[in-house]
Amino acid sequence: MSSALLAGCASFSGFGTRTPTETPTAQDLIEPVQAKSEMRGAPDASRAVSAAAAAAQLPSVELSEELLYKLLTSEIAFQRGNWQSAYVTLLAAAQQTRDPRLAKRAAEMALSAKQPAESVAAIRLWRELAPESSEAAQYYLGFMVINNNFDEIEKIFSDKLASAGQPEYGMLMLQAQRLLARSRDKKIAFDTLEKILEPYKMTLEAHLALAQGAYTSGDNARARREAKAALKLKPDSQLAILTVAQASTKPEAIQEISAFIKKNPDASDVRLAYASMLIELKQLDLARAEFEQLLRDKPGDIGSMYALGALAMDSGQFKLAEKYFLSFLTTLEANPEEERDPTATLINLAQIALERQDTAAAMDWLAKVESYDGKNAVWMSVQVRRAQLMAKNGKLDQARQFLNDLAPESEADQIQVLQAESQLLRNAGQEDEAMRLLDTAIERFPDNTNLLYDYAMLAESQKKLDVMETKLRRVIQLAPASQHAYNALGYSFADRNIRLEEASSLIEKALQLAPEDPFILDSLGWVKFRMAKYEEAEQLLRRAYQLRPDAEIAIHLGEVLWAAGKKDNARQLWRDAKIKDPGNEVLKSTLLRLNVKP
Repeated sequence: MSSALLAGCASFSGFGTRTPTETPTAQDLIEPVQAKSEMRGAPDASRAVSAAAAAAQLPSVELSEELLYKLLTSEIAFQRGNWQSAYVTLLAAAQQTRDPRLAKRAAEMALSAKQPAESVAAIRLWRELAPESSEAAQYYLGFMVINNNFDEIEKIFSDKLASAGQPEYGMLMLQAQRLLARSRDKKIAFDTLEKILEPYKMTLEAHLALAQGAYTSGDNARARREAKAALKLKPDSQLAILTVAQASTKPEAIQEISAFIKKNPDASDVRLAYASMLIELKQLDLARAEFEQLLRDKPGDIGSMYALGALAMDSGQFKLAEKYFLSFLTTLEANPEEERDPTATLINLAQIALERQDTAAAMDWLAKVESYDGKNAVWMSVQVRRAQLMAKNGKLDQARQFLNDLAPESEADQIQVLQAESQLLRNAGQEDEAMRLLDTAIERFPDNTNLLYDYAMLAESQKKLDVMETKLRRVIQLAPASQHAYNALGYSFADRNIRLEEASSLIEKALQLAPEDPFILDSLGWVKFRMAKYEEAEQLLRRAYQLRPDAEIAIHLGEVLWAAGKKDNARQLWRDAKIKDPGNEVLKSTLLRLNVKP
């Protein structure tokens, strides 16, 4: 499946993952909860009322010289690293003035200094001084979860629900569920949720919250029961059917969602989830039909445009893919409020241009990729690709200058640029210059395994085999889980028909680290062939070729079959390899050595 389509799948997943079990931080626990529409009630109005109430409750305190002095000195102390003095000064001022803003600032200082006891003390005062503050309540509840104080959580939410009206039930219940889901003790957390919701257990909102709670605690059967109960109360509930699907196997989920869509054709969230599942199951024609329906229902939906473009690109329909991607960009430009990064679309359009041999257009599309949040890895990779296209057009010096002008800041980006430049030189046949470049790079970054590996491969191409072996062993020493280094060293021995037992051991180690890597399987098959273990070699090479029908794997498998007397099969493989890679030097040397005309 293409990278474009995989990126599309990531954007359209309709199902969440289980809540991680690692210990959450207070900051993790204070994020506001966003609910589906049927769970939401009227939070905007309630927030406005709360904000007005909070403003009305601020004390009338004169900003005296003494108070101003305390505030300034506490901030200066905090900036200088003396959090204790700053915290004590502000907390005392908050108690004296009864101003919740000072208690909040004291809490922020304690949180920044990672002092949980002091944080809780300040947050308690903050809540006392601003009882209507939802922000203070969220901070406080976050600490209650960290400390496993489930009784306090139960009391707070039970009181909130008792004083709330029906429209607010869903929001409060889902807040309780989301908060408790962050606890490490999933069983007690779910038991607490059940206690909170006991008076309301027959309501739609309670069933939905319990379904989500059961799912995050790993009880899929309970999650399905609760979600099904919610569907009985509200048969068109999208959140309920999505929860049923979450807690089901893929075939069950497909069946449930398909039936729901037939009854509720306007359920866009469910249709989106269904289309995403079909992509995961590689039922691409069915997925395409669902995205087309989504786009008919909402013509300006850029998510559906991207998905349809990716699906078309994956099936080789490049003109159709281009049409959807261009519509995506046009719609995005007309709707600047859409916070969507067009990078993937621009890269896909560049790839489409390359498919029709239009390098200039490809470079134009890549030039439109902007830097988001600084020069991130994607941005830098795009610049490297631009340099490669320049070099491919015969502008090697311009490409090298372009890379040097990037002036990357991070070590990782500097290394990526150095690797790219050395590869440009190798592709241009300037291997000596590439070696000098890598020599200088390794002086700057002596323990970088990527540079050492590239140096080793370059040394091998120049027949400096002792240098290659030294560098690869250094990579293995620095990164014992580097399967490529084990494989490269083992294959080098096997290809030269030397130290075959060590070669086999090295490649088997690489295969343990990456069991389904077709190139490592190819290496192991080749070394088994060198060891005259022909049947084992054929099995390994057939498996490798099945995983990836690469020309070089076909060449190796062909030679094994030739040795086994299966000459017609061998010739067919070599013909296939020649079609895929007409200039392959390994194929030429193999046919010459065996005196074969495929």
